Amino acid sequence: MILMTSPAGLSADAFWATTLRRWNAVCWVLFAAMAVGITALSQGGGRYAALALLGAVALGFAVLHHFPANPLVRPHGYLAVLVLALGGLAYLGTSYAALFMVTLPHYWMFGRTPRISLAFLGLATTSTLLGGWVRQGWSGKFFGETMVGTLIVVAVGVLIGLWTRAVVEQSTERARLIDELERTQAELSEAHQRQGAADERERMAREIHDTLAQGFASIVVLAEAARAGLATDPGRSARRLRSIESTARENLAEARELVASGGQGQQPEPGSLAQTLRRVLDRFAEDTGLTVDAELADLDCDQQTRVALLRCTQESLANVRKHAGAGVVGVVLARRPYAVELEVTDDGTGFVPGTSTGFGLDGMRRRLAELGGRLTVTSSVGDGTRVLASIPLEGVA
Repeated sequence: MILMTSPAGLSADAFWATTLRRWNAVCWVLFAAMAVGITALSQGGGRYAALALLGAVALGFAVLHHFPANPLVRPHGYLAVLVLALGGLAYLGTSYAALFMVTLPHYWMFGRTPRISLAFLGLATTSTLLGGWVRQGWSGKFFGETMVGTLIVVAVGVLIGLWTRAVVEQSTERARLIDELERTQAELSEAHQRQGAADERERMAREIHDTLAQGFASIVVLAEAARAGLATDPGRSARRLRSIESTARENLAEARELVASGGQGQQPEPGSLAQTLRRVLDRFAEDTGLTVDAELADLDCDQQTRVALLRCTQESLANVRKHAGAGVVGVVLARRPYAVELEVTDDGTGFVPGTSTGFGLDGMRRRLAELGGRLTVTSSVGDGTRVLASIPLEGVA
């Protein structure tokens, strides 16, 4: 049996099983042909003995083929029967060479290791030569036909068997490697999907924090201030109520934009970043009553840079509003030799940066890191806070 490469669409195991089934069918046909030949050509008691030996081989092969999973059926037992049958046929001088050639692949099919296969093949050779010697003695016919013919058949069988087993092992190894590669690709794809889902959740959380959550926080602060000033300063409370209404409308629009755009959030209008920040700062000063000193350079940035700097400004101002207790806030937008910088300072109570556990600063850092930028926070208790956002000039005209 010669096994080259499996056809397209068949695995190595499937091709190997298909080839074995075909060879088994051929074996049955050849066994039947040998039985007919023995019956037709042999004479006397040797005919029935040869048929009995051939029948024993066929029976052993049939049992082994139909009950491969039965622990009582041993492939080596069948090979032993085959060895004895070859010796008997050689002694009878009836079709032993044909049986040897037909069953030669069985030593490689049913031997569990190459060493076992070669051992049984050697036993079969010895049994055949022994049967021929007992029948013919040390005659010229024994040396010229039996021995030479048997050794040639065995040599060819050994070479074909070793080569076939090597090809099968290579095919099996390739199939194993392909299975491992497919498994690894599936695991990698699943990991990418999990990572993508985690990144999307993080991005959504950051967008919600920087937009809706900040708006709601502003509404809460304005509502508390408006309620406290209803009796003493109705006019200012009315302005704060208008700010609450405006912020609520903006939050509603932002929520609708988040749903409609798949979580991207509302984007700043095209134009100067300085104009966008100026509107944010004016609104912040109106809502809080704090003094805002702003130096905003007129820079044209790409959309991602505009969004990042706008969100950093909003988050910094929200932190000032909620935690700083400041009176003056300074905002500087400037172009440096290698980057655009946004600096937000306040004269509030300050804090220890390493103790901050909120989502805001971490969200700003990640947003800037996606653009190759960085966030530097400098603060100490009682000395105010300085937040510096820096983005490389690639996104700045």
